[in-house]
Amino acid sequence: MTHAIIAEGLTKTYAQRRRQPPPALDGFDLAVAHGSVHGLLGPNGAGKTTAVRILTTLLRPTSGRAEVAGLDVTRHPDDVRYRIGLLGQHAALDEELSSRQNLDLFGRLYHLGGPGAARRATELLERFDLADAGDKPVKHFSGGMRRRLDLAASLITRPQVLFLDEPTTGLDPRGRTEVWESVRSLTADGTTVLLTTQYLEEADQLADRITVIDAGRLVAEGTPDELKSRLGGDRIDVVVRDARDLPRVAALLGDGGTTDPDRRLASAPVTDRMAALTATVRALSDAGIDTEDIALRRPTLDEVFLQLTDKQRKATAA
Repeated sequence: MTHAIIAEGLTKTYAQRRRQPPPALDGFDLAVAHGSVHGLLGPNGAGKTTAVRILTTLLRPTSGRAEVAGLDVTRHPDDVRYRIGLLGQHAALDEELSSRQNLDLFGRLYHLGGPGAARRATELLERFDLADAGDKPVKHFSGGMRRRLDLAASLITRPQVLFLDEPTTGLDPRGRTEVWESVRSLTADGTTVLLTTQYLEEADQLADRITVIDAGRLVAEGTPDELKSRLGGDRIDVVVRDARDLPRVAALLGDGGTTDPDRRLASAPVTDRMAALTATVRALSDAGIDTEDIALRRPTLDEVFLQLTDKQRKATAA
């Protein structure tokens, strides 16, 4: 078994009396390697949550098949549930209980027994750097601490596969960083993570591979670098003092250039980084164009995401 998660041709439709809506999933495929973080990205309504609900046995597919931890999610849902953890978008914690009491409660619900639940709670509090706050009510926790505790609760049974559905929504940068560090420690221990997120920086930071889903279908897959390379590798950005110079700058940069008048920015793909930078600086000087900044950079995952989903929408409309 080379993959911890496999989905083949998953479809999910919801019946309506008057008009049949488009399927939430429309032949969706997914393969997630063991011990990796796999990002699942897509715009709102793309099918991310539906896919996660099917893979975690909370929803039955209309057609297609899926396996998690080597088990068919439709034929062996109880066994699958015992091998997975799920961290949803909203914390599943009792605000009045302490962090230790919350973890102990989850342990007992998973039939670990009193002593076993207590031991597991202590292990998880230490692992997620919450031991000093073990007896503190959750209502006094920061957002990052709550999310780390919620993540700890999803690991009570030492799951082989962990599903994280937008785990850092609403957190400040410090809270997001705390959760990211916790996720990295999990994969270092061999846990497989499927991550859905609205923060493309998060996927860039954490994911070994990324699947982009739109309109219920896979539209692209690869490592973050492979996806970025679809936009032509490196780009050069030029910020001019006067937005009226942008057309001339775009012409100097050549094919594939874009302009943003609000930011007074012209951008274009380049192949030879240093040669392109030198030539651009010389050409701008010769043309007498005043600039505020010139920089080389890699394409962002945001740009890749927008390009891929825009292509999908145009193809669907056609």
